[in-house]
Amino acid sequence: MINFVLIAVCIVAGMVLKATKSIHPDAHKGINTWILYLALPAVSFKYLPYIHWTTEMLFPIVATFLISVFGFLFIMFYSKSKGYSRRSRSTMELVSSYSNTSFIGFPLVSAFYGESLLSVAVICDQTMFFALSTLGIIAAVKGGSTSGKVSAKFILKRLITFPPLIGCISALVLSQFIDFSWAEPVFDKLAATVSPLALFSVGLQLKFNGWKKLIPQMSVSMLYKLILAPAITLGLALLVGIKGDIARITIFEAAMPTVLTSSIIAEQFRLNTKLTNLTIGFSIIVGLFTSAIWYEIIEYFF
Repeated sequence: MINFVLIAVCIVAGMVLKATKSIHPDAHKGINTWILYLALPAVSFKYLPYIHWTTEMLFPIVATFLISVFGFLFIMFYSKSKGYSRRSRSTMELVSSYSNTSFIGFPLVSAFYGESLLSVAVICDQTMFFALSTLGIIAAVKGGSTSGKVSAKFILKRLITFPPLIGCISALVLSQFIDFSWAEPVFDKLAATVSPLALFSVGLQLKFNGWKKLIPQMSVSMLYKLILAPAITLGLALLVGIKGDIARITIFEAAMPTVLTSSIIAEQFRLNTKLTNLTIGFSIIVGLFTSAIWYEIIEYFF
């Protein structure tokens, strides 16, 4: 229960402080920097060295990437049927195909399943970022630039300079040669800041003005993100016979709302930032309820 109270308090606190102008409008950037450069890498060092790697651990990687691909195809066919522009299509692909597996996902996984299963959530998160940094960037460039081209060098640079990914790889590699047990108290303290600060940052960035005109696009995006994506992941788990905690967390992470980074990418590549921010905001609110429903569905099957 305390975890749900924490989620509500942190998000509402961010919204209230922003509305009352009691905090700098760009405060979320500093908070996000802390999370990206220190807190999330600490999560990797806290959990990844202790994962028992089996063939089943490939499921979070494959399923998370496939959800991004299916989302790309789903929005492509929908956009063509509606005659949307390339810019609108790319924006919808960004907000539909990639889950908020860390800022919202980690706190909710902790709330529903406990912190011990964050190790699986970390794998989902890093795979999601890899998909966003490849498929997502390609879609954004095609929709927002005149040339529609993106270089492999640009994508590679984004990947190898992303702090959480560096932390993830470092934790996996260095733990094979170094015993980090002496640093566990430090990792615990740093990792503990992810949930409250991430949720507070979400509250600072939520925007809801001018939403009525964009209801059709937002509805379709949330349909895929909050309902179809976890349903597809559930089907994949049942099809290949994946059970237990790996299946539970992978499906649950697929049910998370739109990733916040899509807003940054949309702004960078001149996509529809209004649609992006509104979808992020509404998907978080709706996702808090649908995630509870998916928890019950997941428990029924697994």
